[in-house]
Amino acid sequence: MDSTDNQDGGPPRLQSAETLKAFMLKKSTKSNLNLYDHLVRLLIKVMDEHPENVVDVFEDMSCDVKRDLFQDKQSTLRDLPQATVAEQLAEQQRLLFSQQDDADQEDELVETPVPNVNEIGFYLEQAGVGLGREEMQRVFLALKQLVESQALLRCRLWGKILGKDSSYIIAEAEHREGEEEEEQITEESAEEEEKEAQEREEGELDLLPQSTYKPPPVVPKEAIGTGANKFVYYVCKEPGLPWVKLPSVTPTQITVARQIRKFFTGRLDSPVVSYPPFPGNEANYLRAQIARISAGTQVSPQGFFQAGEEEGDEEDEAPHDNYELNPDFEGIAVAEMAESLSTWVHHVQHILLQGRCTWVNMAMKPEQDSNEDGEAEEKEEEPDEPQPEVGPPLLSPLSQDAEMFSTPPWSSKMSSTLTSQHAVAVLRSNLWPGAYAYACAKKFENIYVGWGLKYAGEGYSPPVPPPPQKEYPSGPEITEALDPSLEEEQALKDALEDQQ
Repeated sequence: MDSTDNQDGGPPRLQSAETLKAFMLKKSTKSNLNLYDHLVRLLIKVMDEHPENVVDVFEDMSCDVKRDLFQDKQSTLRDLPQATVAEQLAEQQRLLFSQQDDADQEDELVETPVPNVNEIGFYLEQAGVGLGREEMQRVFLALKQLVESQALLRCRLWGKILGKDSSYIIAEAEHREGEEEEEQITEESAEEEEKEAQEREEGELDLLPQSTYKPPPVVPKEAIGTGANKFVYYVCKEPGLPWVKLPSVTPTQITVARQIRKFFTGRLDSPVVSYPPFPGNEANYLRAQIARISAGTQVSPQGFFQAGEEEGDEEDEAPHDNYELNPDFEGIAVAEMAESLSTWVHHVQHILLQGRCTWVNMAMKPEQDSNEDGEAEEKEEEPDEPQPEVGPPLLSPLSQDAEMFSTPPWSSKMSSTLTSQHAVAVLRSNLWPGAYAYACAKKFENIYVGWGLKYAGEGYSPPVPPPPQKEYPSGPEITEALDPSLEEEQALKDALEDQQ
């Protein structure tokens, strides 16, 4: 008998081998395979192929053996390909090119509220600006979709403001009747929610001392259809994506937007972190910048528009806020418009320092008329009343614009000096980089393609925070005195007794 059989024992080793083989023959509950058959197939594969460095590729060969077993079911194991962002956008833009079967050919002869974007793109291409032919065609179809869905009276491409994550394509439209009522309802609901939140906070802080500070009165915003809110603006990130209507702008938002410089992120609901703090999110900041850019860069050939007649316009001090087409306009020579800025005029009202196009006296109190002593109060408040702020009149020439940072506000040229008979006059704003205008015969257009920031000179320095508040003035009434000694108390007591 062998010594190893005596030492280790034959029967126990055979039992352990049988137990191990039985364990390896157990089938998996997931793949219905067992380890014994898998190792047999793997060793047969190694003997057949004789790969180099078999110890390094042993795991890969094991995966290949398993994959060969599921070769018939390989299609079910593959992951479905996920659509990329470009494919999803193309699928949404495909709807822009679908033609409705119910559309009548007679509608083509009717004047449409959508401008001829292809013609505008052609002239902008001559001027060296624009979005490209393909994108302009998609924008035209997107504007058509916006007009049909919102039933707009007139719509035009305002421009494109670039952002860090995505950009905004902006459409300008005339306001419709009833939009002001809808916005008032939303504002009233928001004010009610704010009041409820304030009442809850006041109920929780009744035991604490209340502040006596009263903030200055808020400058009221202009009604829809007038001033900075004359037009309604819609934005979308890409043609084919849904259009979003921007809220109306307030004077406070315009005032703060003049003091900050922020790049757009491309998300309308993102907060605007700045100093001074901006009252709103990026949608409000975008609307404020649109109002500023429009007031400074929307121009037209002189004589194309004329001041509109207003009913009851008896006060000469009231500025004109509307205009109308001049039927007698015959056009200005392109060479003359490229040389002289006097041939261009602003047809959008100037925004005052108050944040409005029309000045409002915030020192006037409505209760003064009902007071019996109103005359005496008016006499007292006369020297304190602020002087009304007046801006440049509507349709003022560009030659009156002031320089900033020793930079002329405008640069004009002809699109081509070689073929001047077919050239267009091009105007570029130096204060708002990205704002352009062209004019040719009786046609003109404005567009803005930029980052939405105004030229700030060589460098931008953020505003300095206000100085810290002064300490409370010290005096004998509030200054804590030292405790008197026993002798001083006795002397005071004796003096009081002598007085009695």
